[in-house]
Amino acid sequence: MEIKEIIDEKSWQDFEKVCAPHTFLQTWEWGAAQELLGHKIFRLGIYGNGKIQGTAFAYKISARRGSFLFCPHGPSIDWKCSEFPRDSKEAKYENFDNFRALAGYLCELGKSERVGFVRISSLAPDNDDMKKLFRDFGFISAPVHMMHPENAWILDIDRQEEEIIGAMKKRTRYSIRKAEKDGIRITTSANPADVRLFYEMYLETARRQKFVPFSESYIRREFEIFRKNNKALMFFAYHNDRLISAAVIIFSSRMAFYHHGASIRSDNSGLTASELLQWNVILEARRRGLKSYNFWGIAPENCPKHPWHGLTTFKKGFGGYPENYLHAQDLVISPKYWLNYVVETVRRWRRGY
Repeated sequence: MEIKEIIDEKSWQDFEKVCAPHTFLQTWEWGAAQELLGHKIFRLGIYGNGKIQGTAFAYKISARRGSFLFCPHGPSIDWKCSEFPRDSKEAKYENFDNFRALAGYLCELGKSERVGFVRISSLAPDNDDMKKLFRDFGFISAPVHMMHPENAWILDIDRQEEEIIGAMKKRTRYSIRKAEKDGIRITTSANPADVRLFYEMYLETARRQKFVPFSESYIRREFEIFRKNNKALMFFAYHNDRLISAAVIIFSSRMAFYHHGASIRSDNSGLTASELLQWNVILEARRRGLKSYNFWGIAPENCPKHPWHGLTTFKKGFGGYPENYLHAQDLVISPKYWLNYVVETVRRWRRGY
């Protein structure tokens, strides 16, 4: 196996079409977006017999508590072919050589970049076999709660509209029809100038839900990057010409992704604009020939106090199924890691996770 940086966008995207990971965090466009934030990025190809067997996008994050290499929702390899005999000390795994080569490369890359650790937040299934695989390579479970969703909600849209509607919860179906009767109007835009409309509402949502928002300039540039290949679209919901709900959607890897969302507290609490907006997203994804809609992150099971609990109930109302990914794994490179470990552990405790 050999690890080499990929500088050709077409080669990267051709493999992405074959692999079709359930994420947009390993796309060429996401790498470009991270460069805009000032991160040093690495697009790595895992080669076997001269052919790409997998890819991994990673970037360097510099923080006061320590720098690290981060691979979000990667690497892009087939995690479904794992096979771990319980009575064997060594895992048998079809992509064993792929992952071994990548882990070794990232370790050496981390040393050359003088970081404290390498963090992989993969799409590997959350099971004992995968935990064993990472443990065998010296990884430990990251102290951070999560940097990207580890529990996602997926809807199969490769069906007739009537079947999709029929599988929704009764309340969601009612909300869609009610929004139509109430005159909720849905529009779309691929114009980066309209990010301003989204951003004003996004800031209000951030204040209400107590999360740190991205800057307007970053969201605009990110949108511009994805829209170049027709991979991004904004959806707006209006009532009496008043904007009350909006979303930024990414289209990638045969899937649509609910990337950013925003809404205002309506004077009329009976309006159900967000349900109709999401239904229009689903219809657009079907028109594009996509197979699934990824509602992105949801709260873990049995966590009623989780800040995403209400949003999770909303997403599950459309039907679908969960995908639970392995918790982020850290490969320690230097003793500097343990300062980061303490800081993230304290933050997690304070947030009640």
